[in-house]
Amino acid sequence: MEKSGEHFQEMTKYTREGLGMSAPDRTQRPGFYKTFPEAPRIALPAPIISEGPCLSRILQKRHSIRRYSERPLSLDEISHLLWAMGGINRVERGYEFRTAPSAGALYPIETYIVANRIDGLEPGVYHYSVKDHTLELLKKGDFGTETARAALDQGMCAEAPVVFIWTAIFARSRWKYAQRAYRYVYLDAGHMAQNLALAATSLDLGTCQIAALFDEEVNTIVGADGQQESTVYMSVAGRP
Repeated sequence: MEKSGEHFQEMTKYTREGLGMSAPDRTQRPGFYKTFPEAPRIALPAPIISEGPCLSRILQKRHSIRRYSERPLSLDEISHLLWAMGGINRVERGYEFRTAPSAGALYPIETYIVANRIDGLEPGVYHYSVKDHTLELLKKGDFGTETARAALDQGMCAEAPVVFIWTAIFARSRWKYAQRAYRYVYLDAGHMAQNLALAATSLDLGTCQIAALFDEEVNTIVGADGQQESTVYMSVAGRP
């Protein structure tokens, strides 16, 4: 591990002498969407799209919240947060673009939630199906305490109504950008986390983003293999 970050940074630099990658084989392009066909699906309400407060006021109000009310979130609020974070906002030239930017429009980040207290939703672990704006139920039960332990014992993961977990399917970006793809994967996750934070603030909710986590423990919670797909980022959300 010593200086591995420094080595990665140096070895993935672009130079005028070469970009360190060849033209991608379009026949090998990974798919954009992950789904769980056998999982029960929960339709989400249409996202709340209105004028709302101005962006400057939202930016001024946004700050990390680590203590949350016991009041649950509504399915309407969860729907809006998921869409604002990384849902489809337009279709152009046959491509489905999303609310958060992604290098090459490859969208390597997948979203899971641990539902602790959401009205109309059983506690459990869910996957957000971007294509049709639904939730896919992966596991029923209370996973708040387990998630908190996996996040270096940060109790807010058990206290907050919902925990967002972002994984990366690395091949989606690596197909085009080779080893530099790993830089873009983390940038993409950051864009989505910022969208979530601002959308939550616009609804008078709070969030706190989490990078301190035991990778394999979080992977176990969402069912990621840790190689082809692995956790890169988390966030909680709820009422301050």
